Amino acid sequence: MAQSGSDGLQAQREPGFFGNRWTQLVLAILCMGLVANLQYAWTLFVTPMHLKHQWSVADIQIAFSIFVLTETWLIPLEGWLVDRFGPQPVVSFGAVCVGLAWVLDSYAQSLSTLYVAALVAGLGVGCVYGTSVGMALKWFPDRRGLAAGLAAAGFGAGAAVTVVPIAHMIHASGYEHAFFFFGILQGAAILVLSLLMLRPRPPVGFVMPKAAVAAKRDSTPGQMVRTPVFWIMYLCFVAVGAGGLITTAQIGPIAHQFNLAATPMSIFGLSLPLLTMTLTIDNLANGFTRPLTGFISDRLGRENTMLVIFCGEGVAMLGLRAFGHDPVAFMIFAPLIFLCWGEIFSIFPALCGDTFGSKYATTNAGVLYTAKGTASLLVPLASVLAATAGWGAVFGVAAVASIGAGLLARFVLAPMRRQWVLQQAAISATSAGFEDMQVQASGK
Repeated sequence: MAQSGSDGLQAQREPGFFGNRWTQLVLAILCMGLVANLQYAWTLFVTPMHLKHQWSVADIQIAFSIFVLTETWLIPLEGWLVDRFGPQPVVSFGAVCVGLAWVLDSYAQSLSTLYVAALVAGLGVGCVYGTSVGMALKWFPDRRGLAAGLAAAGFGAGAAVTVVPIAHMIHASGYEHAFFFFGILQGAAILVLSLLMLRPRPPVGFVMPKAAVAAKRDSTPGQMVRTPVFWIMYLCFVAVGAGGLITTAQIGPIAHQFNLAATPMSIFGLSLPLLTMTLTIDNLANGFTRPLTGFISDRLGRENTMLVIFCGEGVAMLGLRAFGHDPVAFMIFAPLIFLCWGEIFSIFPALCGDTFGSKYATTNAGVLYTAKGTASLLVPLASVLAATAGWGAVFGVAAVASIGAGLLARFVLAPMRRQWVLQQAAISATSAGFEDMQVQASGK
C-alpha cells in the first residue's frame, strides 16, 4: 500500500544518503547560497567602481540589468537541458561561469568588459538557479511551496553570510581583490557540490495540501504560454519583481545619497556602518520569507498569501519613501521590502507547478521566471526617474504596482486559475473515460 508522500516510502526507493530527497534539497540550497552574491552583493561594488573609473551609476547598473536578463531569459533553455541531461553537467557549467564572471570583473577597465562579465555571470547563475528550483519542485510535488521556498532561501539569504567579509575586503584590499577572491571561492565550491546532484525521483502516492488548487494534467511550455492564466501570473511577477530589483541594485547608492551609508549602527553589541548592517538584515529577511511564505501558501492558498505580502511590499516602500532619511527608519523599511519581495521566488514556482503540472515543471518555472528579467529592464529607468524626480517618485510608482499586483492576484488570477484547473480536470476525466472504452472494446 502506497504511503502518501512519506519519507518512509522515499527511503525504500532512494539509494543511500545522497539519493534522499532532503539531501538533494540541501545541495540545491547550498548552491543557491553560493551564487547569491552575484546579485545581492553587487550594490557594494557600484560606488567603488564609480569612484575609480568615473563611470556613471546608470552605466554601471546596465551591467546589473544584463546579468538579470541573461540569468532569467536563458533559464527555460537551461531547464530543458536539465530535463534531458540531468543536473550535474548544467550546474558544473554554471560553476565555471560564476567563477569566471567575477574574475573578469576584477580585471575590468572598461564598461564593455563589465558587460561581458555580467553576461557570463547571468549564464552561470541561471544554470544553478533554474536547476535548483526545478529539482525542488520535482522532488517535492507534495510540498511545492515549502521546497521551492527553501531552495530560493539559499539565494535570498546566502549573501548575508558574506556581505560583511566582502565589505571589509573591499575596504582593506580594493573591490578588485574582493571580486577575484570570492569569484574563485564560490565557483570551486559549486563545482564540487554539482557532482553530488542526482535526477529527481518524486514520491509515489503523494497527497496534495487541501488549500492547493492543483492541475492533474501536465501542460507543455508551449501550451502554458498560450493560456491567459500564465500571462496574468507573468504580469504580477513583473509588477512585484521590479520594486525588489530596484531596491536590490540601488540600496547602496540610495544610502550614499541620503548620507547614511557610513552612519555607525549597533545591534546586539555589533557595530557596523549602516549600509553593511542593512544589507545583512535585508538578505536574512529575503531568505527567511521564502520558505515561510511557501509553507503558508501550501496551507492558506497561493493567491491569499500573495495579496497580503504584495500589499506589504507596497506599504514598506511607502514607508521608505516617507521616512527613509532617518537611519533607524531606513533599517526598518528596507528589510521589510525584502521580507515581502523574496516571497515571489517561492510562491510563483509553486503556483506554476500547481497550475501546469510536474512533468515539465523545470522548464515551465523557468519560462515564468523570465518575468524577473523583464522587470530588470526597469532598473536603469528607475535611475533616470530618480535623477529627475527623486527616489520618492520611484518608490511611489513601485508601491502602487506592488499593491495592484496583490489585488490582481487575489481577485482576478485566483478565480481564473481555479476555472482553468477544473477545465483540465474535465479534459483528463474525458480522456480517461475514452481510454477505458477503448480497452473494453479491445477485450471483446
